[in-house]
Amino acid sequence: MGAGHSHPLHLPGASPVHRLPAEVKIVAAFLGVLCVVATPREAFPVFGGYLLLLAAVWAVARIPPGWILRRSVIEAPFVVLAVLLPVTGGAPYVELDWLGLTLSEPGLLGAWNILVKGTLGVLTSLTLAATTPLRDLLLGLQRLHAPAIVVTIATLMLRYVDVIAAEARRMRLARISRGHDPRFLWQAGATAKGVGSLFVRSYERGERVHLAMLSRGFTGRMPRLSDAVTTRRHWLTGLSPVAVAAALAVTGWVIT
Repeated sequence: MGAGHSHPLHLPGASPVHRLPAEVKIVAAFLGVLCVVATPREAFPVFGGYLLLLAAVWAVARIPPGWILRRSVIEAPFVVLAVLLPVTGGAPYVELDWLGLTLSEPGLLGAWNILVKGTLGVLTSLTLAATTPLRDLLLGLQRLHAPAIVVTIATLMLRYVDVIAAEARRMRLARISRGHDPRFLWQAGATAKGVGSLFVRSYERGERVHLAMLSRGFTGRMPRLSDAVTTRRHWLTGLSPVAVAAALAVTGWVIT
């Protein structure tokens, strides 16, 4: 996992958030999302508090809000689902005189619940990715005693995804140089065969890599990437936003 395997979701920096150990940020993000999920959907002001809390983290981490917003479009499929709920939901209904529409009240609340909690979850995940390199995320999972097979699969996936993507590009260029035009529907068969061939090549490469690892003494567990120690101060600093999020979640139950 060298420097050449950077990720477009990572924003390099030297802020206090960037310097926190990865395992602290993983736990903080997980607990923060749990607080959001546990908040009643009718507690509208509380969700605004969550957004302000994230904005404060962005300010400390020096992450431009526009950078986050451009990458939050990955939740677009969930937004489409949320838009359909007010139309397909059941009674009681709400009439919008100025639009001439009749919408389901439970559907509106369901759409709001999906939209606001999904958005906050995506923003939290993007914040974690922006402040933590992929190698550090794997190190954090390892320190949190995640299953060894999960860490191994994630490490190999991140190591070889660029290799497989480059091979897919070479195969596509080879097809185009031989007259293949993916714009034509009747040439979809060639594309499907290319995908199958890429799968077979990737599988065979995985077998060779596994045999090479076994011949070098691999026992099913990745070696320790670092022996650095996470201090109590790191945990107190990293979990302080979680304490605020927990207070907001409790407030949500109190006001509803």
